Amino acid sequence: MNEKLLAGKHLWYFEYYTGGDVGLFMKIARMVHSEQTPIQRIDIFDNPTLGRVFALDGITMTTDKDEFMYHEMLAHVPMFTHPNPKNVLIIGGGDGGTLREVLRHPEVESVVLCEIDRRVVEVSKQYLKTGEAFNSDKVELVFENGAEYVKKIKNQFDVIIIDSTDPTAGEGGHLFTQDFYRACFDALKDGGVMCAEAENALYDFNWTKIAYRRIKSIFPVVKAYVGFMTTYPSGFWLYILASKGLDPIKDYRFEAARAMSQQLKYYNEELHKACFVLPNFVKRTLEESL
Repeated sequence: MNEKLLAGKHLWYFEYYTGGDVGLFMKIARMVHSEQTPIQRIDIFDNPTLGRVFALDGITMTTDKDEFMYHEMLAHVPMFTHPNPKNVLIIGGGDGGTLREVLRHPEVESVVLCEIDRRVVEVSKQYLKTGEAFNSDKVELVFENGAEYVKKIKNQFDVIIIDSTDPTAGEGGHLFTQDFYRACFDALKDGGVMCAEAENALYDFNWTKIAYRRIKSIFPVVKAYVGFMTTYPSGFWLYILASKGLDPIKDYRFEAARAMSQQLKYYNEELHKACFVLPNFVKRTLEESL
C-alpha cells in the first residue's frame, strides 16, 4: 500500500444494529480517546459532520450534532409532568446530557446520578460538552449498579429518569427487569414520575414491549411516547413515562414548558402533547403485548 493511512479516509467506525444486517458507519477524522474498562469499551472520536461522537461497546451514545434530541425528550417530558420536581434520580446518563437538561429546571434542589462505570463520567467530563453539567453543586454522583442502588431507596425522589444503554449491551439489561421497575416505584414519593428510554420500533421492538408490559404491571399510569433521534437505530425512538397518578397530558405544566422552550432546540409545549400520539402499529403492538 503506497498511500499513507489517513484519518477521515481509511479509519471508520461501524455500529451494527440488532440482527447484524443493518447499521451505521462514520468516518473517524480524529481518535480522541479509547479504553476498555472492567465493564465496557469507551470510544470517543471526531467526525466531520457529526462532531464529537461517544460510543460504548460499539453503540453510539451521543454526537454533538443530535444529542439534544434525545436528552431533551427524555428529561423534560417527565420533569414538566411533575408539579414540583425537587429531587431527581438519573440512572445511567454518564455523559451528562440528561443531567444538563434536568438542571435547567429551577425547582430542582438535588440530583443523584447513578452510573455503574466511573470512567464514563471521568471521560465525559474531560472530552464531552455534556460533561460540563457535572460541575453543578446540586449533583451527587453514585458509582454503582443502578438496579442495586434503587433497591435501597424508599419514598425519596419526585422524578426518576432511566438513561440506560441498550438491554442487549453489557449491564443495560439490569435496567429492564420487573424487579427494577418495582424498586423505582418504591423509591418515588407519592405523585412521583418515572421515565425510561425504551428502544425503537424497528430493530428492538421486543424490548419495548417487554418494558411496557412490566412497567404497566406496576404503575397505575403508563404512556409511551416518541421522538426523533437521528443516529440511533431507525431514527425513531421510544420512551415510556409512568407515574403514581399524574397524567403527562392533563397534568403537565404548560406555561412553564412554554417559558423554557425558548432556550431549547427540540422540546416545546406543543410537542409535549403531540409526542404521545402513536402510530397505529406501535399503539396496537403495545396493547397486544399486555
